[in-house]
Amino acid sequence: MPSLSDPAAAPATGTTPEAAAESRTGRCQCGDIVYRVEGIPDDPHLCSCRHETRISGGPAVLWVGFRKDGLAWIGPGGEPTWYSTWPTLRRGFCPRCGTHLVSVAEDSSMVMVTGFSLDDLSDTDPVGHSYREEAPLWMTIALAPDPAALRGSDEGTTRR
Repeated sequence: MPSLSDPAAAPATGTTPEAAAESRTGRCQCGDIVYRVEGIPDDPHLCSCRHETRISGGPAVLWVGFRKDGLAWIGPGGEPTWYSTWPTLRRGFCPRCGTHLVSVAEDSSMVMVTGFSLDDLSDTDPVGHSYREEAPLWMTIALAPDPAALRGSDEGTTRR
């Protein structure tokens, strides 16, 4: 399987110059696996599906999307170790400390990073909650307004 940092493995970019100018980093707990993502955070959302709750040991995971072609592995550990959780979905984690960092679907131009692995959490407030019906009854979530909806005609409308 091609590397995510290999430009041939990613689709052509359609990123605007403003989005390409934004860059942020993220890392695992031990700092061995470090990544850089380019562009504006997309679709920050919580997920409470069984895969996420088992991976995190918590009631939900915050995922934030970036374009695959804007991802680079820049730490001393290189790429994470990969584990397939579905036939077309794989997740990257640090083999040293176990921190889960990314989720990649083969048919997507996006990579989802775990929100709290990012060094800069600005613009990552969740706008949706997948599998919220599987979240514990005690979990209460206040979702942020979806920036895309605010730019459209339905100002103030949230996604989910």
